[in-house]
Amino acid sequence: MDGTSREKGLAIFGEIFGEDMARVTREHMASSTAFGAKQSEWTIDFAFGEVWSRDALSRKARSCAVIGMLIAQRAYDELVYHTRTGMKNGLSRREVEEIFYTAIPYCGFPAAQNAKKAMLQAFAEMDGETDAD
Repeated sequence: MDGTSREKGLAIFGEIFGEDMARVTREHMASSTAFGAKQSEWTIDFAFGEVWSRDALSRKARSCAVIGMLIAQRAYDELVYHTRTGMKNGLSRREVEEIFYTAIPYCGFPAAQNAKKAMLQAFAEMDGETDAD
């Protein structure tokens, strides 16, 4: 990936997840001993620098697509993370719930139940952050 992909990726990552998390990710990528540093590079360069930076979909629409795919994969931890991301990208709780309902006939009840638990965990975490303010 070129430097532009890295720069775009870090900028988008920082906008969505905050500058503290972006700084930690930069430090992880720069480490010669950190486990998984290459994965962080790929995430920033490819996922954020190449895919999330495309302008044909809004971040909100892209979050809808990602959440749907994660439901199908039963990717619990990623669903918690991307439910929070989707909310930062403009999704409402009702819209997240509609994504959940839409997934049921296509992914099945077991995958949807897994997603429901992950989404409720994300909401609880966000509510806890709000209460701490």
